[in-house]
Order: sequence, then structure tokens, then C-alpha cells
Amino acid sequence: MPQPAGRFSATETGSGVRCGSVRKRAGGNQDGKCRRERLAAEISLRLGSSWGFCAIKMTDTDFPGIAKRRAEILGDLAAIAETPPMLVAVTKTQSDAALEEILAAGHRVFGENRVQEAFHHWETRRADYPDLELRLIGPLQSNKSEDAVNLFHVIETLDRPKLCRELAKAEQKSGLKRSYLIQVNTGEEPQKAGVAPRDVEALLRVAREQGLDVIGLMCIPPVDEPAGPHFALLAKIAKRLELRQLSMGMSADYDIAARFGATHVRVGSALFGARDPSA
Repeated sequence: MPQPAGRFSATETGSGVRCGSVRKRAGGNQDGKCRRERLAAEISLRLGSSWGFCAIKMTDTDFPGIAKRRAEILGDLAAIAETPPMLVAVTKTQSDAALEEILAAGHRVFGENRVQEAFHHWETRRADYPDLELRLIGPLQSNKSEDAVNLFHVIETLDRPKLCRELAKAEQKSGLKRSYLIQVNTGEEPQKAGVAPRDVEALLRVAREQGLDVIGLMCIPPVDEPAGPHFALLAKIAKRLELRQLSMGMSADYDIAARFGATHVRVGSALFGARDPSA
């Protein structure tokens, strides 16, 4: 099993960026590597050696425009994988201006963390952009299942039997069929959502008994561990269970995820700049 030699461990977590050390990446496109190293340098300069949740204020000189950053990331992915993963633009806390800019660039696949904010972003835009694909990538409360089914095409955070049952009821009530990914807690972190790797098959069985269309797996590796082994584990489970989608990799490690067979990468700060937690 290939083991990439490390990653820049500044990972989107909650509403900020949790910053760790900058470690050398292995292989990959040099231009993409340089861009990510510039991102790492910006974060290091602004945050010093501190840990935790924090805002990084970006100016026009810190990053090029959203459309250019999107093109660069797509170029990175195309250089790494024969079949590049789909870029899911994570629009949590983004302004209407940012959404309009990336829509104007032709992007149509978006990830949202919260149901209510997603309605604010997309409820009125759906008519103007009928080719949108909206994916829920944040934890879902069972009592919001109906709202989620009405808005999202794909829900990536299926993680418990009760949620399976509530989503099945919501599908039946709405007449809509959605697709689902099981969130796997590959690091078995107690504070993180997702099922343990050993429990994926049992949850898949429950979901299918409820009539849910489970098409893949999603994970968020521990922030203080190399991402590669977690991506490899997710790919191994998906292959065994014959699930075709792998949603893994974020702004700091999407290139590593692409090497391990990701079909979707979820990128926020590398596209839009780091989020302000006060937003």
C-alpha cells in the first residue's frame, strides 16, 4: 500500500482552520505543490505556532480570483489521476458574491455543512441553475431529515440507524429519492461523527433495508495524522462492499486523496480563502 510522505496539516474543521505543522509532500505536480506551500506559508505567518480555531483575513493579493484558483485545483487533479475526482466546492459561510463568482466560472457541485445555511444559499438559485448538485457534508440531525431530502441530491453523512429510518420516511413523504454516503470515522475519534470501520457493513445493511440508495463512503482523517492510511482504509472498505463513490480529501490534502482513488474532494479554503469563524 503506498504511503505518501506527509501533508500540510491545516485542515478545515468547523468554522475555522486548525493549523499544525508543515510537512513535506511526496511527488505530485510541482506547480500545485508550490501553490499549497504558499498557502501553508500564509497560514504560518499569520498564526505563528498557535493551535486552535482562528480567522485568516485574506486580501486580493493573497490569492488570485476564485475562478483562477478553481482552474488550478482542477489542473492539479487532472495531473494526478487518470480519472480526476469531482471538485466539490464547500460554501459554508460564503457570501452571495463568492457564490455568484464561482457559479459564473461554471462550477455546479457544492458541499454544505448546515441545512439552514444551505437553504439560504440555494433555495432561490436552484431555478436559475437546474444542473446544480448539492451535497450535505456536515452532520445531520434526525429532525432535519425532511428538509435535507428536499434540498440535497446527495447526503454524505449517514452514520446511524435512526437517521436511516428518518431519511427513509422523508423520502416516502416527499416522493424524492436521494443518494447517500456513509461517513466513516477512520480514526475512531470520540468527538467526531461517523461509524467505526468495523460497523460500516452493518449500517449499510440497515440503510438498504430502509430502501436508501447508498453509493459510497466519506471520511475526515484525524488532523494530527498522515491522511494517506485513512484514505487507503476507506478505499479498501468501499471496494469490499462494492461502493463506487469515495468522498475524501479537503483543501490541505486533496492531492493525496486523488492518488488513493477519491471520486470527490471537498475543497473550501483553497478556493475561497480561509473562513472567518465570526461569520
